[in-house]
Amino acid sequence: MKKALINIDYTVDFVAEHGALTCGEPGQAIEEAITSLTKKFIEEDHFVVFAIDAHQKEDPFHPETKLFPPHNIIGTKGRDLYGSLNTLYENNKEKESVYWMDKTRYSAFAGTDLELKLRERGITEVHLAGVCTDICILHTAVEAYNKGFDIVVHKQAVASFNPIGHDWALQHFTSSLGAKVI
Repeated sequence: MKKALINIDYTVDFVAEHGALTCGEPGQAIEEAITSLTKKFIEEDHFVVFAIDAHQKEDPFHPETKLFPPHNIIGTKGRDLYGSLNTLYENNKEKESVYWMDKTRYSAFAGTDLELKLRERGITEVHLAGVCTDICILHTAVEAYNKGFDIVVHKQAVASFNPIGHDWALQHFTSSLGAKVI
């Protein structure tokens, strides 16, 4: 079985203390776990996808404009990966197994070539890490399920600004999507 890690939205805007839409301490607390997990996948030469939110400034047509403050605006430092994960990415971004992908919706599959990239590599199992558990991780997991991928969510490498939503999503992954939460 071939597997891939989809590293979702672990950026300055979503994690840093003064990020535009930060999950704050819960996101900062997973830095070591998400970096270690990503390093392991890179060292084992698995496909590692950095699926990163990308927004246009003041886009009146994007549905999130009405829901959230501006965040992950293209061309800003807010889109940089947070902390040690950024260093790991910068040191490995030239590898064929490392793939940066902009996304404009909650799900990493919506409007992107993610499914194509996974299928052409024969990947059947997707591992999910990043933020926010109950938003982008959840929506990516639902689409992965609908597309027939096996799903593994790394509990120590996901976080949210909503503790109730985080706990609900972790339960939903196993009970409704048949995912493994490890």
